[in-house]
Amino acid sequence: MTTRYLVFIILFALQYTGLNAQTQTPLRNEINSKLINNEQCTMDWYTMREDKKIMIAKIFTEIRKSKSEVLITTKVKMVNSTSDWIDSTRAKLPNLLPIAHSSFNGQRDMVLQFGKTITGYYLRKPANEKTAINEIAEGSYFDSNIYPQLIRWLPLKENYKTSISIFDYNPQAGKGIMKAHIKNTRKDIYKDKDVWAVEVTDDITDNQSTVIFYIDSKTRKLLRQEINMGARKMFMELSAD
Repeated sequence: MTTRYLVFIILFALQYTGLNAQTQTPLRNEINSKLINNEQCTMDWYTMREDKKIMIAKIFTEIRKSKSEVLITTKVKMVNSTSDWIDSTRAKLPNLLPIAHSSFNGQRDMVLQFGKTITGYYLRKPANEKTAINEIAEGSYFDSNIYPQLIRWLPLKENYKTSISIFDYNPQAGKGIMKAHIKNTRKDIYKDKDVWAVEVTDDITDNQSTVIFYIDSKTRKLLRQEINMGARKMFMELSAD
């Protein structure tokens, strides 16, 4: 085999696998915006304790799509709590460039406005300590709140792997732009439906937590999530209510 022929093979292999290995950003991605639709769903959130599942919350998600934007709102109603957790994220279509993110719960409030500079505030309760946010985040990224949904809109196939550039604000961790990582994608069956089982870690948890998303291969609806945090196991599944 000549050196020239070997170089040709290497270049072809890099071109063939390049998209699958790329980092997804609003500037360069494989998102199929036609898969984004108006929808509502309710999931039950359980933790496992001594082989018994214990319900800890209900999660209500609504996706509203217009010609130019998508709005995703999530409400988490914890069992035995009067304080709901409400998150929303707005992003431009078709590339999901972040516009705004808000998060409100009993412990803290957070509002982010995305642009050349990320502005907003972080309010710690009940100490009533408010921190103004004014950060420059260089590079292209998605809002961290959108990436679990974004996975559904990628060209999933056997052994599909990629990374997703995200911004996550955490005043304690001191992190900004980081990545979520699709480690593997495989075919599976869940409740007699063909699904993609997508294994994901992220830098938010220092890749110590693994989440497996079970996504209907036809409708691209999320049917189940399994969260493995060492000895702690949790899962979410579509509510029967």
